[in-house]
Amino acid sequence: MAKRLKVVFLGGIDEIGKNMTAVEYGDNILIIDAGMTFPTEENPGVDVIIPDMTYLVENRDKIRGLLLTHGHEDHIGAVPFLIRSIPDITIYGSKLTMALVENKIRENNLPLPKMTVVEGGATETIACFKVEFIRVSHSISGAFALAITTPMGVLFHTGDFKIDFTPIDNNVIDIARISEIGKKGVLLMMGESTNVERDGYTISERTVGASFDKIFSQNEGRRIIIATFASNVHRLQQIINTAVKYGRRVALSGRSMLRIADLARRMGELKCPNNVIVDVESCNKIPHDKIVIVATGSQGEPMSALTRMSKGEFSKITIGEKDTIILSSSPIPGNERSVYNVINNLYRRGARVIYGSLHDVHVSGHACKEELKMMLTMVRPKFFIPVHGEYRHLKRHAQLAEEIGVASANVIMPELGQQYEITRNKVSRVGKVAAGNMFVDGLTIDDMDSSMVLKDRRQLSEDGFVVVLLGISIENHTVSTLEFIARGMPSLEPYVEQMKTAINRAFADLDYSGSSDRGELKAAIRRITRKTIFNKTKQSPMILPIIFEN
Repeated sequence: MAKRLKVVFLGGIDEIGKNMTAVEYGDNILIIDAGMTFPTEENPGVDVIIPDMTYLVENRDKIRGLLLTHGHEDHIGAVPFLIRSIPDITIYGSKLTMALVENKIRENNLPLPKMTVVEGGATETIACFKVEFIRVSHSISGAFALAITTPMGVLFHTGDFKIDFTPIDNNVIDIARISEIGKKGVLLMMGESTNVERDGYTISERTVGASFDKIFSQNEGRRIIIATFASNVHRLQQIINTAVKYGRRVALSGRSMLRIADLARRMGELKCPNNVIVDVESCNKIPHDKIVIVATGSQGEPMSALTRMSKGEFSKITIGEKDTIILSSSPIPGNERSVYNVINNLYRRGARVIYGSLHDVHVSGHACKEELKMMLTMVRPKFFIPVHGEYRHLKRHAQLAEEIGVASANVIMPELGQQYEITRNKVSRVGKVAAGNMFVDGLTIDDMDSSMVLKDRRQLSEDGFVVVLLGISIENHTVSTLEFIARGMPSLEPYVEQMKTAINRAFADLDYSGSSDRGELKAAIRRITRKTIFNKTKQSPMILPIIFEN
């Protein structure tokens, strides 16, 4: 049977997060990224969401490696869960990416798989694939695009990127190499779509440094607190540089901030003079105009340092009128309410708050429309599939590719779990595989029966629950006890008697003889209680009947 080149998307399609793609040729599979996403209000009690990896586990003998484009959680967060099922996998990534992954694996008490650190421009031969790791700019060091040479042709995956000609680490995106690959011929390009709706170009990270300088000069005599993404080492570097210029010490707050800063310093990715970094415990002993605190919580996370500060629940730091707070980030879609709640609370405590809509204190790590056009023009793919975005992003990016000159028949709108076969002349749908969400709840990983557990949790959070305690005497065929315990809803007192009368009647009509009739009696209790409460309150609580026999 002839070998075929296939691509299947297990995450990152019609969503922002949990990126995972499989490239398959014959009996060989390469995985690109293994990311996670955070739950929303629709996922109560869930810690993180990862891709459904059933297809990979079922084909574990074919897997030849995991390629990591960079070290953000939406690209590496599911790695520990992947290696639990496929422990002998080999992982490839940049120095910082691999350090972050190793830390995650150790935190999960898992044995380390084989890990290969690669530099920009490096090439690795993996089974029938030749993979070139191409340096790109992003909001984290060590980000790559991937050129994967297969027996059928070259697949080009942009990873997350922006075109920044003045990056903080001076590692400019390798435009020359990308153009050279494009000239030689690219069969299929998979391009990230996050900022396709934004016109123009993404501003350089150095713009944020200039804004910091201005803000520091205008806030002499005040304590400065900056909330940003822990993974943005370049942002942290600019904060440190500005703090040193203005004679301030730097305190880091937040577990992830401390961990990533320590890793980056040990690897030489973050440079800091001796004695500039101080423990957050000592902040209150340092004059306000001599300290800057860098904290997690730029997305309004409930347990983050900044959120607790805004509520007055952070014992180490008390916010007041002498504080200037900088939110060096923009809200991730879905987090807006949490972020603005934090901003409001900080204002209530008397602080001066600076955020994106007021100053250039954050720039995106993702390419805007003109940069996406430039990438398409350099790569010049025969076929194009937009990735890394919600449906509207993918659709706009597909339209952009057609505007650049990719034939409309050669632009494919991807679907999660859809297998695509790529030949030199066409891209075809050839089947579906298991794909979707797996929910991590504590130490448990489950699809939660697709939705039943989450449905129950949502019902509990929205409508509450009622426990009905029914004590009955089988011998006398009488009800000895009937009580209602309600939580998360208004008092049932006004219609308890009505429900008791109806339940007593249901019991009397049932020739109850024990366990064989218990299910029917419980069903009657649920039906009566639910109907009465809904008619009175329009709520549908979860009903839990408990029957005692004596």
